[in-house]
Parts: sequence; structure tokens; C-alpha cells
Amino acid sequence: MKKNKRRIFLRGFVTLCMFMMVGCSSQTNEPAEQQKSAKPKMGGTITVAYPYEPDTLDGQKSAGTAEVYTWLLGGSLLYKDPATNEYKPSLASDYKISEDGKTLTFTIRSGITFHDGTPLTAKSFKETFDRARNPETKAMTVGELMAPVKSVKAPDDHTLVLELYEPNAAFLYTLGINSSQPLSLKAIEKAGEAYGRNPVGVGPWKFESWKTGEVTFVRNEAFHWGEPYYENQGPPRADKLVIKSIPDTNLRLSALESGAIDVATEVPVKEAKKFQNNPKYQVMERLRSGVGMLLEMNLRRPEFQDIKVRQALNMLVNKKAIIQAVMQGDAEVAQTPLSPATLGYDKSLEKYGYQYNVDEAKKLLDDAGWKVNGSGVREKDGKTLSLDLLSSSDIDKEAQLIQAMLGEAGIKITIQKLELATYLQEAVKGNFDLTLMSGAYDDPDILYFYFYSNGGYNMAGIKDDILDALLLKGRITIQIDARNQVYKDVQKRIAEQAYVVPIYFDKVFTVINSRVKGVKWTSIMPTYNDSWIEN
Repeated sequence: MKKNKRRIFLRGFVTLCMFMMVGCSSQTNEPAEQQKSAKPKMGGTITVAYPYEPDTLDGQKSAGTAEVYTWLLGGSLLYKDPATNEYKPSLASDYKISEDGKTLTFTIRSGITFHDGTPLTAKSFKETFDRARNPETKAMTVGELMAPVKSVKAPDDHTLVLELYEPNAAFLYTLGINSSQPLSLKAIEKAGEAYGRNPVGVGPWKFESWKTGEVTFVRNEAFHWGEPYYENQGPPRADKLVIKSIPDTNLRLSALESGAIDVATEVPVKEAKKFQNNPKYQVMERLRSGVGMLLEMNLRRPEFQDIKVRQALNMLVNKKAIIQAVMQGDAEVAQTPLSPATLGYDKSLEKYGYQYNVDEAKKLLDDAGWKVNGSGVREKDGKTLSLDLLSSSDIDKEAQLIQAMLGEAGIKITIQKLELATYLQEAVKGNFDLTLMSGAYDDPDILYFYFYSNGGYNMAGIKDDILDALLLKGRITIQIDARNQVYKDVQKRIAEQAYVVPIYFDKVFTVINSRVKGVKWTSIMPTYNDSWIEN
């Protein structure tokens, strides 16, 4: 049973991580130009372009691509305060955690209704969570996120009790994101199999229509339960919000310049820079949370079981050169896996990182017994240091640069460039010597998935009892300062053992037509509760 669950988890979590490169931070980021705007107005339509079309608008059954869309429909028990990183009540008015950390009790707010008029109660959450936990629902990622839950009880309309198998600090994050939003069982039963095209939530936007390449939402006039960080906690100011799926970046930007859309998301840094000094547009940028771009070494391979080889690779990668060539210099050098935008990052950890030093790297390889042969390739016991680097089109530039950098020290690299889906499948199976990987997540528990011995995303095959104990401790430590210290120790251990080569932390860019004011960044994409249109 456990084996099957883990296989489902791998499929769902890989999709989640790659999709969530969109970003999943609770930071609020609003351009200064917007803050100085005139008095907000009601009405009009805001049109947004995003690279992906949803597979379904049933958030529990989506493989990941619906997240941006279904998030607009819903809400969550908690929200993460962008100033303090604390989890505070949202659809709940209060909550408490038992002394042993296993029981979470929520008081559900009164006066909240679903878009179909159904009142939101504790029973609504029980029905939602039970549906996600039911194998028959085939709730991919959401089902796994609810895995820590042992039981769900709703003794009355306003009391929700979640019992966990064990204390889990990261579960608060789950309760603060779209994936755990309450669903109307009445609407699900009424729509049946068609619910994925007729979703109902409690959020600021109501679903109106979905035609190929375009989903339209209308203002929820009854909405009055926005989070405190919104200036406008009532109904959205715009009449409609339209999201168009335009996969091609050039087409998204052409649509922006022609006025066909107002907001272009997922804009590469090179293109975003073209709009930065143009008064017709605003550019929002933020550092991605989660795990930055990493060069992963497959520790199942004998070459990487020697720490000197792992340390050498860390010293051979010129991170600044990669950032300049790939990101136009607009990214941050990574010395640890965890992004500075994520709880648990500590700048002092940078001292444990490895500096670019080709000569020292060559010496380490020599000391490890890998000597340069007559062909200029390192060799040991008759075997050359020849490695395959698994790559895809999205990371091809990084792969080529790393090939050249490692080649400078006599390491022969062959790039295996695969289509994205195949690349992910091979990476998850461990069919690589080296690969590049990153993932966005707004909690340091992402390190558990990447570095725990049985972590669903531990493609490098790391097995470290000390690291395992720290990662488990991080999951059950509730107090923020204490949890920060645990993850500081986690990152220090990863750096000392040179398990991966952290390369960079990149930024995500959104370009907005200046006629649209009040756009903020609070979650997985810009949010439009405070937005309005200037004629």
C-alpha cells in the first residue's frame, strides 16, 4: 500500500513542483507606480495571459495546471502573514494546536457562502477533506498534501477538528493554499462528472465560462472576507477577470503590446527588461521561493560516493558566469539549496558554500585518484570520468555551460537533451549521472522531499541518517525561531557533504499595462482584489 501511495506521490509531486515554478510565495509586492495612483474605480475587464490551460477546474483532480485558475475561486482556512511568516486565520476566525501538535481545532467564520448560495460550515471542510483523502476521487497532488490527516471531525457548524498522525508544521502551509480550499458538495453532486467545467468556490471571483484558451470569471458581489493585507476586503473592483492561455512567450508579449491582454505572466528576464523603462507598462519581479537551480549528482554512482569529487564539482561551476549568460545577470548566486524568499534561509549559511576555484578542484580530483590521461580526460583504475548530464530545452543553456566548465578540469560530459515530460520521468527514475532541477514551494519542508532518504523528490539517492533526523525534526517543530534553526542545520549539513551544487535563485517577472492599477503579489500569481482600471 505504501509503495503505491509513493508512486502516486511521485507523479503528483513532480507535476506540482514543475508547475509551481510559477511561484508560491506569500510575499506582497506592488510597484511604487501603482501605490501613487488616483482613486480606485469600479468596472471593466482585466485580461491576463498565462502559459498553461487548465486540465480541469476541479482543483482536487487537476494534475497541477489548474492551480492558477482555481485559486481565484477559493479561499483557505489560514493565510501566511507576509510580514511575519506566521499562519493566521482566514476562513477560520481562530485556531489552536494541541500541546502534542497532533490536533488542530478551527473555528469557522460565520456569514460566508459559496457561489451557489450554500453556507460555508465546518461540515463543508470535512466533506472537502474527506473527498480529497478518498482514493476514488483520484485527487493527485491534493490527496498527498492531505496525507498527514488521520481524521476529520465537524462536531458543529463552526468547529472543525483535524487529527494528524504526527505533528507536522508544514501542514499549516497546506491549510493556507488553494489546494485545501473548501468545495460545495452540493455543487459537485449537482454537476457530477461535469463539475470540472462548472466549479464553485467561496472566493472573490465566480466562474462564468471556459472555452478553449480562455476562462472568464465575474466579480463575486457577496464577497467580504478578504485577508487583512488587501486594501479592498470586499468584492473585486473589476467586473470581469479573463485568463487566456498563451504558451508562446513572444505571442504573450505581442498580445500585451497590442492591447489584447493587460497582464503577461512568466516573462523571461531578457524580455522583461525591455519593458522596465517604458511608462506604458509596469514590471513586477520577485525571487522565487523553494529550491533554486541545482546541479544534482546521482550518489548511486561510485564516482559521487567520494566527497572530494562532489566538492570538486561545486568548485568547478562558475555560478556568476551562468547567471550572466542565462539570466542577464538578474538572479542571485546560490550557496545553499533554499531560496532567500523561503522561511528557514539564513544568509550566514553562505560561508559554508564553495567558491569557484578550478585549481583547487583539480587538486581534489587528483587526491581522489582521478588523474588526467593522455587524452585530457580524467581516469582512475582504467575508467574515465565520463558523465551523462540529463537536460531539457528549458535548461539547455545551463547544461552547455556546465559541460564546458567541468570539461576544463578533464571531466567528459555528454548532454542528454530530452523533451520535458521524458526528462522528468528519467530524472525521477534516477537514470542520470548529473541533472539540473529546481522547484518552487513556500515552506522549507521542500527540503524533506528533495533530501530525505525516502523523499519523493530525492532523485540524487541521498541517504544520510543525520540529515534525515534533522528533516524529520523540521516537520514537527512548530515554533518559528526553533524551526528556522533546524533548517539552518539542515542546509549546513547539505553544504558540508556537498550533496548538490546550488547554482542560482531566479526571479519571476510579470508585465502589466499601466492602465491596470493595484495589482499585488500574494500567492502563486498576481492577485486582483485591489485592482482597478484607469480609462
